[in-house]
Amino acid sequence: MNRATAIPEWSSRRPGGNTSDAVNVRDLLTRARRALADLPEGAREAEVLLAHVLAAERSFLFAHPDFEPSSEKSEAFQTLVERRAGGEPVAYLTGVREFWSLPLAVTPDVLIPRPETELLVEIALEFLPPGATDRVADLGTGSGAVALAIARERPGCEVHATESSTAALEVARRNAKLIAPARVHFHAGSWLAPLDGLFRLVVSNPPYVPAADPHLQRGDCRFEPNEALTPGPDGLAAIRQIAGEARSRLESGAMLALEHGFDQGPAVRELLHELGYGEIQTRADLAGLERVTSGRWEQGSGISGP
Repeated sequence: MNRATAIPEWSSRRPGGNTSDAVNVRDLLTRARRALADLPEGAREAEVLLAHVLAAERSFLFAHPDFEPSSEKSEAFQTLVERRAGGEPVAYLTGVREFWSLPLAVTPDVLIPRPETELLVEIALEFLPPGATDRVADLGTGSGAVALAIARERPGCEVHATESSTAALEVARRNAKLIAPARVHFHAGSWLAPLDGLFRLVVSNPPYVPAADPHLQRGDCRFEPNEALTPGPDGLAAIRQIAGEARSRLESGAMLALEHGFDQGPAVRELLHELGYGEIQTRADLAGLERVTSGRWEQGSGISGP
């Protein structure tokens, strides 16, 4: 999806100038900030995009405001600014999003990792003590963000990650080569289907936005893979399937942790209770919104069927 918005009077040289009047960093940022003025973080995003084009840190822009990029670089920057003005996410424009201090490659084939999903990693690390050697599964790994963060922090654990999208799986494997080679085992397939054996921890950030939710037509969601955002009319469909299947794949005393929508906490707690999970807890993200619900599984308790 390309919704680039043309920016008038943008030239690689100052209006009326000659070859000695090449546009510098200061000029480019001024124009870009004006073009992105309607965006909440437009000024910062302009800096991120220019730093990306110049393959430099943002600090370079402030230290060298008179630096004159080549006309090719200036034009490339203009193109990115126009695309951002049209709504395309910065992460897709730069191809990178930081998660858990890890620089992850992202493409339109994967969901852009959100800061609130780091809570899922925090809960996993609280459950897995330093030095743990347990088996962990991350279902619907996307870019590999959660699996790679856990593998980085708990290198002794055997981390498995599943993904039904072939394109997304390639992105995750690419990230793994740079961040945690050989620490994460990737599997093509839906949820737990490709995996064997029992796990001490199963985590997932599955699609949970109901198909009719208007948020799907706003912001970054307009450009992200729909299947990574919504399971269909029932926002709990994927969560329900994972929670049911996981009962036969969890060790006694193991944990299941699921990210969900800010208003789905009560429904997810009720679902886990009905399925026989115990020690059910919901944690809020930094915005104070209920974001992750977890439950413990004791083999032989509750309902064991699908």
